[in-house]
Amino acid sequence: MRISVFPKGDLEALAVHRTMTVFDWIEKASALPADGLELYSGMFWQTDDAHLDAVGEALAVAGFEMPMLCASPDFTHPDPAVRSAEFDREVEMLRITARLGGRGASTRVLSGQRHPEVATEQGVEWVVGAIERLIPIARELGVTLAMENHYKDGAWSYPEFAQKSEVFLAIVDAIEDRATFGVQFDPSNAIVAGDDSAEFLERVVDRVVTMQASDRSLAPGASLAELRQSDGTIGYSPLLQHGVIGRGMNDYPRIFETLVTAGYDGWISIEDGVNGMGEMAESVDYLIEARDRYFGGSTAVRVETHEHALAAAGLPSIAKQELIGGAR
Repeated sequence: MRISVFPKGDLEALAVHRTMTVFDWIEKASALPADGLELYSGMFWQTDDAHLDAVGEALAVAGFEMPMLCASPDFTHPDPAVRSAEFDREVEMLRITARLGGRGASTRVLSGQRHPEVATEQGVEWVVGAIERLIPIARELGVTLAMENHYKDGAWSYPEFAQKSEVFLAIVDAIEDRATFGVQFDPSNAIVAGDDSAEFLERVVDRVVTMQASDRSLAPGASLAELRQSDGTIGYSPLLQHGVIGRGMNDYPRIFETLVTAGYDGWISIEDGVNGMGEMAESVDYLIEARDRYFGGSTAVRVETHEHALAAAGLPSIAKQELIGGAR
C-alpha cells in the first residue's frame, strides 16, 4: 500500500484565488513522508505539454509519484452543450493523468450535480453513457477511471447526483467494464450521505481501485440522529468536523481488514490539512502505522480484483513492486 496526500486545506488557494501554484504545493508537501501526491484539476491553470512536463519534473525531484488526479465532471447538467464541454474537459484530465502518472494512474470521474430539473432515470442514463464513451479513451491512454462516492465539488451549486448509495450503485452496476473503470472509495463521504462507511465498502470492495482517506467527528452537542436525515442525504453538515484520520467516526480497523481480505494493496490518498499541515502529518503517520499493522508493511501496489479484470480483458498488469528501501 502506498500513501498519497491531497491538499484539501489549500484548494481555494490553488484553484480559486490562485495564490498558491502546483509547484508551491509540491514543495509544501515535500516535508511529509508520503509516496505520492494526488493532484486536482483546478491546479492546472495551464495544460500545455511544457507546463505538464515541468510539473512532472518537480514531482520527480521531490520524490513523489502522481497516482491519482481529482476531477469533477458534471454529466447531469440539463444543457447538452455543457455536458459536451464537461466530457471534453474530462478527456483532457485523462491526458494529464497519463502524462504525469503513467500507465495505471487513475482519474476521478463523478456523476455530476443533482440538478433539480433532471430526473434520476435520465441522469443515470447520461452518466452511464458518458463513462462508457470515456472508457476506450482511458484504455488507450492506460489510465483507470475511478468513480468516487462523493458529496460536492467546491465550485458546484448542488450536491452530487449519485450521493445516495442506491443511485451510485445503479451507475456502477450498469458499467460492465472492470479493467478500465472502478470505484474510488471515500469513507467520510459515505458517512456524509448517511451510510455506515465500513458497510458501504463491503458493498463495493470488489470494484475499488483507489481510496481516499479522511475522518470526521461530530461537533460538540451533536448526535447521529440529528446528522442522519430520513432521506440519507445531508451534504456537508456543520455537525461534522474535519480531523486526524483514525480519531473520527470511521471504523478504520474494519475498513483496513475489509480491504486486505479483498486483496487491496493499492493507493490510499489522505484528504486532510483543513486544520493545518500538522494534522496532515499526523494522518500520514497513522497510515504508515496502519500499513505496518494491516498490510504487512507492503509498499507494493496491487489490487487483486483489478488485476484479475485486466487479465480477463487481455491487458497487462499495472501492479508495482515494493519501493526500494521502503516508503519515502
